[in-house]
Amino acid sequence: MLGDDKNFIATAFTPSSPKIMATWQCIKNCGACCNLNPEERPDLDLYLNPEELEEYLSMVGEGGWCINFDHESRECRIYEKRPRFCRVQADIFVDMYDIEPEELNDFAIDCCRQQIEGVYGDRSLEMLRFDQAVGI
Repeated sequence: MLGDDKNFIATAFTPSSPKIMATWQCIKNCGACCNLNPEERPDLDLYLNPEELEEYLSMVGEGGWCINFDHESRECRIYEKRPRFCRVQADIFVDMYDIEPEELNDFAIDCCRQQIEGVYGDRSLEMLRFDQAVGI
């Protein structure tokens, strides 16, 4: 999972920018972001450095799913020690994707919606739950 719903906003931002991604949130029992299929992410080398790209590719398992994703619980087995590219945090998104802080909320929502649609479908329970959680 990308974040802990209750603690994400409090830990991801500096006090001067508490509302940058206030409506974005990770939903439990999703895991769409853990589908790492590199064929569906041809631009990985644009936002991952060579070491991160190597680590990313080493994490791709059967069906494109991360080897650290527990399909039963739909949770990350290494959540506390997950790589930088698995974290949705303002400073990381600014660095990786070269976007302005005020664009983070919409960018994160769009990324999640695209990934959820690709993995589960645009009318899936995961998409409905995500849209409801972020207020779409």
